[in-house]
Amino acid sequence: MAECHHVLSACEERATIVVLSGLPEVFCFGADFKAIAGTSRAREQDDGPGPMYDLWLRLATGPYVTISHVRGKANAGGVGFVAASDIVLADETARFSLSELLFGLYPACVLPFLIRRVGFQKAHSLTLMAQPISAKQACEWGLVDACEPQSDALLRRYLQRLRRISKTAIRRYKKYLSDISVPLNDFKAQAVTANQEVFSDPANVQAITRYVEQGVFPWENPSGQ
Repeated sequence: MAECHHVLSACEERATIVVLSGLPEVFCFGADFKAIAGTSRAREQDDGPGPMYDLWLRLATGPYVTISHVRGKANAGGVGFVAASDIVLADETARFSLSELLFGLYPACVLPFLIRRVGFQKAHSLTLMAQPISAKQACEWGLVDACEPQSDALLRRYLQRLRRISKTAIRRYKKYLSDISVPLNDFKAQAVTANQEVFSDPANVQAITRYVEQGVFPWENPSGQ
């Protein structure tokens, strides 16, 4: 989070476009369960979800065009990065999911951004079903703006067009857009509090620990009986 904030700070004055791109197989898979397993100390050692929410807020409202270039899996917090971006491009391997409810959690910080992008019911359905949707379906829902089998060429075309827009025009437009759209900053306190509650619940931590150590999902019988 700190590194991402540092990069965005460096982009504040000059950059007109910021591109987020993960590995070909995984864009971003969300929280590190290994760091959470067995203890809640992960929530105590860092600053909690506040910096993450602030990062997505900067992606959504900052004076640059933010592009998520998604290949492979985007899960949980990975969907937060996607939903906070101005433009989302994907290839045919992209899959989008919110798996939190399977472990007694829910995507508290993701939802304000996701609802802003795709609407309440689609965000609600994606949360409840906790299963991936394809790049094609994500495009139909408005989570993805454009999708092609090979997205590198697609990204180049978008960059070529967006580079024609001045920094001043982008800054003014993003400021105006944030003024008239969903007030994301107003939801921060509630989202952060909700996130901390579910991630510090001993039962949830225990379920995560069992999954990490034994590969057993919360609804499965560890004895196999």
